[in-house]
Amino acid sequence: MDYWVAVVWTLLPTVVVSLIFFFVMRGVMRADRNERRLYAKVEAEERARRGLPPAPTGAAPADR
Repeated sequence: MDYWVAVVWTLLPTVVVSLIFFFVMRGVMRADRNERRLYAKVEAEERARRGLPPAPTGAAPADR
């Protein structure tokens, strides 16, 4: 029985850190996706307001 307790206590920190890393990265990826979606919406509204044609699909926004 002591062997399995030692195995669990040995693996527990790795599993916990891995789960924390997973949830943090998932949050970062979701935030990035939402921010890009919002940026595309704002850019489309500005282009329409100025009478410009829609941005080509799949094109990355120009660095400013």
